[in-house]
Amino acid sequence: MKTLFRRTLLSAALAVVAMPAVAQTAPPSPFTSTIFFGDSLTDGGYFRPLLVQMLGPNGAVVGQFTTNPGYVWSQHLASYYGGDASPAWTGNTTATPTPGSGDNWAVGGARADTTTVGGLGLTPSLTAQYQAYLASGHSVDPNALYSVWGGANDVFQAITDYQTAYVGSLMGGGTATQADAAGQAAAGAVIAPAVGAQVGLIGALKTAGAQYVLVPTLPDMGLTPSAAAGGTAGKMLASGLSNSYNNALFAGLASAGLSVIPLDTYHFLQEVVANPSAFGLTNVTGTACSTAVQGGNSLFCSPPSTVSGGANSYLFADGVHPTTAAHKAMGDFAISVIDGPRLISLLPQSATATGRARAQMVDGVASGMAAAAGDGMHWWADLRGQQQRFVKSSGYDGLGGTGSFGIGWRSGSLVYGAFAGYGRQDIDFGYRRGDFRQTDASVGGFVGWAGDSAWVSGQLSWAKLGYKVDRQVNLGPATRIHSGSPDGDNLSAGISAGWTFKHGALEHGPVVAVLAQRISIDGYAENSTQSTALGYPAQDVDSLIGSAGWQASFALNDHVKPYVRMTWDREFEDAPAQAWAQSLSMPGTLPYAVPGVAFDDSYGTVGMVKRESCPFPCRSRFRGDDKIEKGREPIYSAAVPLLRGGIG
Repeated sequence: MKTLFRRTLLSAALAVVAMPAVAQTAPPSPFTSTIFFGDSLTDGGYFRPLLVQMLGPNGAVVGQFTTNPGYVWSQHLASYYGGDASPAWTGNTTATPTPGSGDNWAVGGARADTTTVGGLGLTPSLTAQYQAYLASGHSVDPNALYSVWGGANDVFQAITDYQTAYVGSLMGGGTATQADAAGQAAAGAVIAPAVGAQVGLIGALKTAGAQYVLVPTLPDMGLTPSAAAGGTAGKMLASGLSNSYNNALFAGLASAGLSVIPLDTYHFLQEVVANPSAFGLTNVTGTACSTAVQGGNSLFCSPPSTVSGGANSYLFADGVHPTTAAHKAMGDFAISVIDGPRLISLLPQSATATGRARAQMVDGVASGMAAAAGDGMHWWADLRGQQQRFVKSSGYDGLGGTGSFGIGWRSGSLVYGAFAGYGRQDIDFGYRRGDFRQTDASVGGFVGWAGDSAWVSGQLSWAKLGYKVDRQVNLGPATRIHSGSPDGDNLSAGISAGWTFKHGALEHGPVVAVLAQRISIDGYAENSTQSTALGYPAQDVDSLIGSAGWQASFALNDHVKPYVRMTWDREFEDAPAQAWAQSLSMPGTLPYAVPGVAFDDSYGTVGMVKRESCPFPCRSRFRGDDKIEKGREPIYSAAVPLLRGGIG
């Protein structure tokens, strides 16, 4: 945004203060780095070395366009995703900025395609920032997160040109309508090429291989104290031109087929102003930085020149720039639109886990019937508990239970039957991001053959899935819950086989199995049109798990026969590489992609059962399965058969 400069010293002596570390608890980052192009809203300290030269050690305290030494939104975002938003270069008294160590190329005062020289020297445009990024030896990284936020300073220029043309038309005898038309034409002559340059920059990134480009809108600039100083007409002009810039930008991106991650700061700022107390703010019209220091320019704003508590209670640091608290909320907002689709992509993973637990239960029933003596009918009912825990890999953790009932028959070497069940899982997304409830109602059947040593069984099932999703969006101290209730289904088919070596009471042998699952979940829109609300497309996920291992049992007596099964398992289907969503407050924008959540595809499973035989009806004691996975946290499941019986 616009940079003002007066060549005077700070009015108070300041101690050197280090930038505070941002303690973030976050899941592993899906990005290799975070790279920023932009203006003063994103600038991580481009001008600070110049201020140190001017002011001495006091200059190290200031240098960002906020209530220093607070973080700006880009630093919050980079901290969460393990990036570095410190300056990639810094200004000096020459036309060649000094290289820095970070990935933040943004410069306060930057326009989209016009490099200028101001009171603090060279101010490279967004286009020049990208060119410098490439010239410094970097290449576009397809796995990095890029951010391109510009246009505010072009709108400031457009406002100036509008006012000049408006007054000129009136002075020439034109009417108010003619003057407005002249002003709009002058403003459009600034905005159109700026939008074209920003679309071109984003297009260049995408053409070079960038997959993830975050593009915030301009905020509603008519809500700033600077615009308010121009009265109602000034506010309307600033709001109108910033909205025009946004509309032209995203229409241009859509027309070019450029999918980006949109961040609707235009409506977000309106929402904050409409309900400031939710964000811990008490002042959304004034400025927190004292006008006694550099006219209140936030670049020079330090704790002594900030209204007491203003960094956390005011919305604006100066006439156009946000405070520390506002930047924190914006950083959280950006995180939420990236994390949101990744959270919803976890729904099929939960269905895969419960589907496999169901298949293992059916395998156990079929093998138990095959091992039983005599022909006849068998039936069972049990409760199966399960914990899904992926805290380190993705953050989610939860518990659930399933009740099932089945009936089967054995006739010679043939076993067959049918089953039904109902389950519920309550899963926390982790990291204060909300939770979801999954229900599944399943039906299926199985058939098997058992010889003297060899055996084989197959199963087919279908489950109706239902979800209630509550995604929590944290915006500084504010919290929003966006909900939805998609449905889905899981079609599963499995086959298992083995060979049994018999040595008296000990029986053991190899076992192999394959389980295929096709999980479909409906798309849905969250129950809100706020700037943070998202819609999600339908998900179709395939899983194909192959298992190979060994099983053994030992007959302690005529009734008790402990059993253990150990397998090495591999998932042969790739998880979706990307997760998709769409902004609900910007319906004209294209759907956008973010990296999917990766899970290990190889792991080990240990299953343990204590089989008991007794006269009908028979109450069994316990059955349990522990799934131990290499490289990620385990999924634990345990089943307690309530009642088993048979009629010979």
